[in-house]
Parts: sequence; structure tokens; C-alpha cells
Amino acid sequence: MKKKILIVQGGTSSEREISLRTGKACHKAIKKLGYKSYIFDPALDSVKKIKKHKIDVIFNALHGRDGEDGVIQSYFEYCNIPYTHSGILSSMNCMDKIYSKEVFIKNKIRTPKYLYINSINYLKFIKNNKLQKKFLKFPIVVKPSNEGSSVGVKICKNFKDLKSSIKKLIKKYKSLLLESFIGGQEIQVAVINGKAIGAIELRPKRKFYDYKAKYVKSAKTEHIMPANINKKKYKEVLQLASRAHKVLNCSGVTRSDFKFYDNKFYILETNTQPGMTNLSLVPEIAKYSGISFKNLVKKIIKNAGLNR
Repeated sequence: MKKKILIVQGGTSSEREISLRTGKACHKAIKKLGYKSYIFDPALDSVKKIKKHKIDVIFNALHGRDGEDGVIQSYFEYCNIPYTHSGILSSMNCMDKIYSKEVFIKNKIRTPKYLYINSINYLKFIKNNKLQKKFLKFPIVVKPSNEGSSVGVKICKNFKDLKSSIKKLIKKYKSLLLESFIGGQEIQVAVINGKAIGAIELRPKRKFYDYKAKYVKSAKTEHIMPANINKKKYKEVLQLASRAHKVLNCSGVTRSDFKFYDNKFYILETNTQPGMTNLSLVPEIAKYSGISFKNLVKKIIKNAGLNR
């Protein structure tokens, strides 16, 4: 008998709309694969009802808080239902940009220099300007330490801009990451079940690869597949993405984001719940590598498990 798949999508995060698009695309592919499939939205119903569905596998199509930070994964484990993508700790650690940076540094994966501030110490930082001690130079990227899809990201050219951005963002997000801005090429790599399958280059028409550049067609972000780098460097970035996937103990599919500047790669983050919309990068990379969207979804389902 074909397995019964529950697609969990939507949720209450700032990425709800993207999650609904991901869920819709994956649901279509799951039906084509011949599985019995059902939709569940935690924003519309209690997660306690998941257990009542009596399904075999949960396809996690959530993005953002509660969906890719270990929270929903904890409930899947409690229900004892195999689920797709990464487990509790790996999801939590990848979503926490401070922790993942520490892991990258420990494993000698180059990442931009950074400073962490929170709602307790930010006033002291603003008053004393500790940037020089931390070797951060403008422009500086300021972003929430636990959001995805470039939500809340600001690029500050001077200390006045930085102070203003911090004051606005700290009220909503409580903890922020300040990071040296790295120029150069925007390179992203898809990893499926531990193997890097390709690297794509993005050339946004906007200031940087922000939320609109990622998800709005009219932003006209240019996608270059494969990334426009030489063979040696292409191989190197695939290896770096595979290492990031491994050291963060990820499962299923991930997408690691890099900047390539001065002949060096800098990892920005590893995403455990990459988008699966018509503008998403993982399906595009997979297609170039000979993996159809339907087979990509099949690979993700086959990798589902518990105690991940």
C-alpha cells in the first residue's frame, strides 16, 4: 500500500506565504507520486490533531519560526511519526545564526566576522560603539539571529544607520547579529541526503538578495546555473556545503548560502527548510542536475525518519 503523507504547511511565521507556496507545489508532486496526501496548517488547527490523522510520514513544508527551529520537529518526535528534513537539534542550531557561526568557525569554514547583541546589552553597544574592538568595518549587515528569507535584514553604511536599524529591529527580534558585509558573487548550494548536487549564482537587481529578490518575480533576479566560477572553485564550494550539512548534523535537503569575494568563499548560513516554490533555488539546481521536481520530493520523502 502507498504511504499516507501529511503535508504540514503555512504556520504563523513571517514566512507563512512562502510555506503555503512550498506546500502547494509539494502536494501536487506527492499526488503525482501516487501517495495518499493530506494538508495540515498549524495556524488553522491545533498540532495535537496531527496524531489523529494516522499517517505514515510528515512532509514538513514549514518555513521560519516554529517550523525550522526544532519546535515542530519536537512534536513530530513526540507523535513518533517519521518526518522529512532535519531533526530537532540540527534545525535549532541552523536557525540560530550565532550558534551555526560558531560551528563554522570551529570546523574552519570561513564566515564573515560578527558581533552578537541583544535587548539587554544593545544600549551599551550603541553608546560606546564597540565596532573597532571587534574589527567590523562598514558597511555592516544587521539581521535577526533567528529568522530566515532575509526577513529584517538591513545593510548599514555608517554608525548612524546602524543605530537606527538596531533600535527598530531589537524591539521586534530581541537578539541581532551584526556582520561584516562581504561583496562579490552570491552563490548558493543544494545538498540532498549529504551530497551537494550543484551551485547557482544569483544577481539581484535590488541592493542585495532580500525577500523580494527571492520571491517576487518582478524583482527580476538573474539566476545563473551553474554558478559562473571556475571548475576548481565550483568543486570547492560543493565540498564546503557538504561539510556544513555534515557538521550541523542535517538530514534530507539543505541549502547553504555563500559569498565569493577575493577568491574566497564565506558561508552565511545553512537552511534546513529551503523553499520549494516555482522561484526556489533547490528545485532549479536539482533540475539542472537531472532530478525532476517530482523525484526531488520523492528523495526527500524516502529520507524521512525519527531521532534525526
